[in-house]
Amino acid sequence: MRLILNLLVAFLVTSFMNAQESDYALVEKTVGYYLDGGTNNDFETLKKAFHETATMKYITDEYKEVNALEFFGKMKPGPKQNRKTKIDYINVTGHAANVKLEIEYPNFTFIDYMNLLKINGEWKIVSKIFYKKNHDIK
Repeated sequence: MRLILNLLVAFLVTSFMNAQESDYALVEKTVGYYLDGGTNNDFETLKKAFHETATMKYITDEYKEVNALEFFGKMKPGPKQNRKTKIDYINVTGHAANVKLEIEYPNFTFIDYMNLLKINGEWKIVSKIFYKKNHDIK
């Protein structure tokens, strides 16, 4: 009986870890659509990452809030962007996740914070906030 109980616990722990890992990979894939679409000026790829009602909130001279797809929908096809992208972290808890990204251009870096939800079995970005960090040019 004890052996069966131990095997059951091991199975449940392994199953939970595999589910978490697969959600982690799926979140990473979703964020990859955003990063690849932006780098390659490919709106069709980028929009795969976002829920249709996703918001983007940011501060320029003042606080702004826009529909993310409407904002990025102005993207024009063109040459690949001169930038480096990095996923700093991915946190997944159940059907919610958040991700921190760095998108480095020659003179500045965007720090993006993405919130995602697993909607009908598919991970989608539902909100984004960001900060533009200028590089000190010497």
